[in-house]
Amino acid sequence: MSGNSARVQAINEITKRVPMSVEMPDTLKSIWACDVFNLATMEDSLSKKAFKAIKNTVQTGAALDPATADVVAAAMKDWAMSKGVKFFSHIFYPMTNATAEKHDGFIITNADGAAITEFTGSLLIKGEPDGSSFPNGSLRMTNAARGYTAWDPTSPAYIMETDNGATLMIPSVFMSWTGEALDKKIPLLRSNCAMNEAAQKVLSLMGETEIATLNSSCGAEQEYFLVDALFANARPDLLLAGRTLFGAAPAKGQEFDDHYFGAIPERVQVFMQDFENKLYRLGIPAKTHHNEVAPGQFEIAPYFESANVASDHQQLMMTILKVTAKQHGFMCLLHEKPFAGVNGSGKHVNWSVGNATQGNLLDPGNTPNENLNFLLFCGAVIRGVHTYGPLLRAVIATASNDHRLGANEAPPAIISVYLGDQLEKLFLDIKEGKLEATASGGLMDLGLDQILKFERDPGDRNRTSPFAFTGNRFEFRAVGSSQSVSGPLVAMNTILADSLEWVADQLEKALSTDSNQVLAVITVLKKLMDEHGNVVFGGDGYSSEWHTKAVEERGLKNLPTSADALPYLRDPSIVELFESTGVLTPVELKSRFDVYAEQYILSIEVEAKLVIDMAKTTIYPTAMSYLSDLLAVVSEGSGLGITVDASTAKTIAEESNAMMTAVAELSDALAQHDFDSTDAHMNHCAFTIRPLMDKIREHGDLLECEIADELWPLPKYREMLFIK
Repeated sequence: MSGNSARVQAINEITKRVPMSVEMPDTLKSIWACDVFNLATMEDSLSKKAFKAIKNTVQTGAALDPATADVVAAAMKDWAMSKGVKFFSHIFYPMTNATAEKHDGFIITNADGAAITEFTGSLLIKGEPDGSSFPNGSLRMTNAARGYTAWDPTSPAYIMETDNGATLMIPSVFMSWTGEALDKKIPLLRSNCAMNEAAQKVLSLMGETEIATLNSSCGAEQEYFLVDALFANARPDLLLAGRTLFGAAPAKGQEFDDHYFGAIPERVQVFMQDFENKLYRLGIPAKTHHNEVAPGQFEIAPYFESANVASDHQQLMMTILKVTAKQHGFMCLLHEKPFAGVNGSGKHVNWSVGNATQGNLLDPGNTPNENLNFLLFCGAVIRGVHTYGPLLRAVIATASNDHRLGANEAPPAIISVYLGDQLEKLFLDIKEGKLEATASGGLMDLGLDQILKFERDPGDRNRTSPFAFTGNRFEFRAVGSSQSVSGPLVAMNTILADSLEWVADQLEKALSTDSNQVLAVITVLKKLMDEHGNVVFGGDGYSSEWHTKAVEERGLKNLPTSADALPYLRDPSIVELFESTGVLTPVELKSRFDVYAEQYILSIEVEAKLVIDMAKTTIYPTAMSYLSDLLAVVSEGSGLGITVDASTAKTIAEESNAMMTAVAELSDALAQHDFDSTDAHMNHCAFTIRPLMDKIREHGDLLECEIADELWPLPKYREMLFIK
């Protein structure tokens, strides 16, 4: 049997596949949020008093009394059981970028031994999973195992259906017995509170008298790859690392730009319809889907929601992506760079802040020069990004995202702010002490009567900027596709809270000496731009000129790897930032550095072990088998007086030997563990292990291009990317 028999069989089976049948709902309304215990459902299930109380908690974060919790719990249980649910789970989000859940039954037994159902307010409010095996970053001793989950009423409960039944999922926070945050939700909720408190001060100073609770909002675009499961299951690297550690580039990749926004393959279209139906049932507002740049790559983008709910929905979306893909015979790859040489995947986090009374405070309106609230909040973002740029880089620092940052599909690792032509001119004018009207984008007129004219945006977009203003929000483009959006949202909310506190202090001083509000705002923003304007950049973020200028002239940090970025989580200024805002204690922040550094090290070490294993047990034996065949042909030809070209045999021998020499070097490097610090260990992974892995891959990929196709055992790029 030839070495590629599994590949051939997979191709034959895949090309015969027909899209699975998906039952389509009659209308969107018939399925929208039908599995969610949201305010609309609660209004039908609760007394007016209880509903008013829970609604106030959801909308303002106000405390909920235990008696109301009992009422909500009873209604939630009845609703869930009416849908066939027998179990409930407090779902939470540990520091792993994944979700965690423990399922409990509604069942208890009475004194007669009969089974009855029970779900009280106390069961709703608190759960107790074993917390011993979750990452904690030395927050607790090894023997300290107790952890608590606590219901978050601001994020709605929902029913998760599987082929084996349905479970009531209750979004929760997760903490240690001593009260430290062990999850991603507690810091996010705290950061919203800090941002709201600081924003209220600024708006009050601006003369606003009715100010509703402010919240951040998020719309996160999710990019992903789909690979047929038959191919993926034949690749140990995809199964265990989520990316290909070997693989020669195909003759055609994305050079023609023909996949981007192209016709969606039928099988993928059916998968998307099924996936989105599931999202709609859970109240997740999926709005856009399309082909992305790379072959085999796709994107889905939800509509804006409050940051906490959006974060929960993002976690749920990633879970459903993987489950639904499996049902359709695909593997969904969320890794930031599953295939070398083509675009990787990101998760652009669109972020804004606002409330019910002042609206979106990052919406400039038609006359941004007259919108003083917008100018102050936008200025606060500029200050925050400049002051805490290394923090923004650190919260998107993972081993997988390092492959993507700085490449042509992702922004560089230098954090700057893009405002667009109109706003950049406006803030530069303010820096000069003036506030003038700016030009609009004007009408788009193509000279074709049948094409209606429309108002053009006042500025273009900049795809090379990691932090770009896009009309009424900022888009953090550097976030990785496999990451939770909570970390970036916590950072953005917290730096905004800190900057709004600074703005409030400066504004109060300015108003005390000059009652003219416009002049006071100009005074504050001029000082802000003098000190922080260096972070504003509207040019090509990929250019070598910018990299030099950003660091040498503007004083910005270039942190290309996670080993460079993560240590900033221990920087005194960042420790003070989180402590002063009440978002993370120094101990909680240190734990995050410890956890993320460990995850970085482990990720690279797992990949290194896989590289060694695949090189030794798959690629090298295949090369030796083919080399033996070639040498036999050369020898036989020589015996018959026929000259046979031996160059291929020579290349295979040289590349195989070079690969195995590098494998030995990597094995030695991987065995080293006598590091003085975590930083030294990370640097070893970044600057010793990673280059050796790349060196081995280079030889392995050259061998793939030389060895007969009928012998190559691993599914190739041309198959995984193009056969759907």
